[in-house]
Amino acid sequence: HVQLQESGPGQVKPSQTLSLTCTVSGGSITSDYAYWNWIRQPPGKGLEWMGAIFNSGSVYYSPSLKRRTSISRDTSKNQFTLQLSSVTPEDTAVYYCARSNALLMTGWVRDYGHWGQGTQVTVSS
Repeated sequence: HVQLQESGPGQVKPSQTLSLTCTVSGGSITSDYAYWNWIRQPPGKGLEWMGAIFNSGSVYYSPSLKRRTSISRDTSKNQFTLQLSSVTPEDTAVYYCARSNALLMTGWVRDYGHWGQGTQVTVSS
């Protein structure tokens, strides 16, 4: 069955770029009819959809984060990545990768069939 695993640094300094990788096993980011999403949850707040990449390579971003977000993939490793530039302490959150069968752009847990376990990223100097 499909499994996702986030990896990346747990702490980033303000103004730097946050980079995270999601490794997928049991599924293919190029052949599965699926959207591979990045979602985050700041402390005390709800889930926020950040963006997604489709199996074709098409990328979609949240309008509120589009200016600072880049999603790409390494098909040879079955991985997709998130880069968030110019981070501030407000970007401190648990970051998740998740799989969905449609482009829903929501923070609803039920909309995503598979989730990574999440990784804490703290923006602090």
